This record gives sequence, C-alpha cells and structure tokens, in this order.
Amino acid sequence: MKILNDFNWRLIIAACFLTFASYVVAQAADAPFVHKDIAYGNAHAAQKLDVYLAASDKPTPAMVYIHGGGWRAGSKNRVPGWLMNAVRKGWLSVVSVEYRFTDVAPHPAQVNDCMRAIQFVRHRAVKWNIDPRRIGVTGGSAGGHLALWVGLHDDVADADSNDPVERQSSRVVCAVSFAGPTDWSLLDELEHKHPAYRQLLGYKPGTPADEMDAKTKKDVSPISFVSQGDPPIMQVHGDKDNIVPLKHARNMHQRLKSVGVKTELVIIEGGTHGVAGAGPQVTNRAGTFVREQLLRQ
Repeated sequence: MKILNDFNWRLIIAACFLTFASYVVAQAADAPFVHKDIAYGNAHAAQKLDVYLAASDKPTPAMVYIHGGGWRAGSKNRVPGWLMNAVRKGWLSVVSVEYRFTDVAPHPAQVNDCMRAIQFVRHRAVKWNIDPRRIGVTGGSAGGHLALWVGLHDDVADADSNDPVERQSSRVVCAVSFAGPTDWSLLDELEHKHPAYRQLLGYKPGTPADEMDAKTKKDVSPISFVSQGDPPIMQVHGDKDNIVPLKHARNMHQRLKSVGVKTELVIIEGGTHGVAGAGPQVTNRAGTFVREQLLRQ
C-alpha cells in the first residue's frame, strides 16, 4: 500500500510539474527578450540602456523611452505600462535610456546622450530585430523635454566619422511628450519655482532668468528647432500643472501648426504634472498615436 501511495504521489507531482511547465512556456511566448545595461557610450557610466524586444518573426518598430526626474534623478528601470503592453503584444520593441544627470554635467550632456542612444539603436537594429526606419521617442517631464528635443533637432549623423554609431541617423518618426517643458524663454515671463530648469543649464537655483545666457536658453528649448518636415508630435499636459506651465505645450503646438507639422495636444482638465499616470484615457490615446505613426511607415 505504501508503494502504491508513493507512486500516486509521483504521478500527481509529475502532472503538476507538466501543468506548471506548460503555463511557463505559454507565458514566455508573450514575454519580451530583455537586455539590461547595454553601454551606448564611453563618456560616463550612466550611458546605458535596457532593451525589451518583442517576440516577432519580422523587424519591429521601436520606441525609445526617456525617463523624467528633473534631469537629476529617476531611472530607466521603470518603463510605462502602455509601452510594455505593446511589447507583449509583439508589435513594438522598447529601449529605455539612462543619461548623465546635471550633477555630472549640464546641458547639452543630456540631449547628446539621448541623440547617441537613438543612433546606437540603429547601429544595433539588425541584431535586435528592429526596423531602423520606424523608431519613435517618448518621455515624461524632463524625459518629455528630451524626447521633444530629440524629435525636433536636425540629424546629427556624421558620414565621415570613424565611429560607426555616429554615422547613424538620429532622426525619429514621432515623439510623444507628457508634461515636458519646451521653451526656456518663458522663465522671463512666468514663475517656474522648480530649481531643475536652472540646474540643467549649470545655474544655481534662484538665479534670475534675465541673468541666464540667452543663447543657452534657446539651445535647450525644443521649440527652437521646429521646422517643416519635422515628425508628428503629441503632447499631453494638465491644465493645473504648477511645475511645467501649460503655456509650454500651447506654444509648441502653435509653432508646429504654423509650419505644417502634424501636432496633437491633449489637455487633461484638472490634470497636474503627473499626467503620464492619468489612466487609460491618456495611455490609450498615446498608444493609438504611436501605432498610427510607426505602422504606417
């Protein structure tokens, strides 16, 4: 009788194991292939990125995600759920970028890192099964600013460079910003209490706006680079944002319209600075915008 009981238990355990194994295989089929802490530059240890590759038989579009945190904090480890859901569905891969903070170096270190990250993704596109023609960029707050700057700046590709990464294009197909600042000239007319605006340019908190270099304020502002032929832009902004005034998004929207660039401004009524977490009403719309831009290429 004891032998029969042992045999029965072995059958039960084996059945449980097979059931669990089938569940794991099923889950793994939907899970992305992850590569962590890939160095895209050698200027600083922060120049690393994480790659979440969709399981696909053909090259997928990719969104480059740039995190927020006042250009001084935050982490590439927290990728928004709406992006990861697209990865699991198999049509989009995501690259999450870390960059130098302002306690390491001021502007333009941050934008230079993000531009190089775009170039690096193209350099690795074949290896990662990414379509180099269909790369977009997104981020929130400081990451939204960087996403817009990357999206609107001219291509920095250098065909004569000895560095194969630098020979790649830095242009993107679309950009989505959640509450990203766009125009540092607004510091002259609106109160911006957060110290990060000044720290990004190497100034101490509280420095009067009229004492900040005008050329640097222009160069850090994505709105400065708007021109015909820029990629479609989507901005999401709360009308009660007291960190990045709504006028940043409105000014950008109007400037883009004035030169014929496709632009979408989603204003969240009662929304504060954290509009990226405003729920499905926001993320579904952002996901639809990204899908339309990347899948039509």
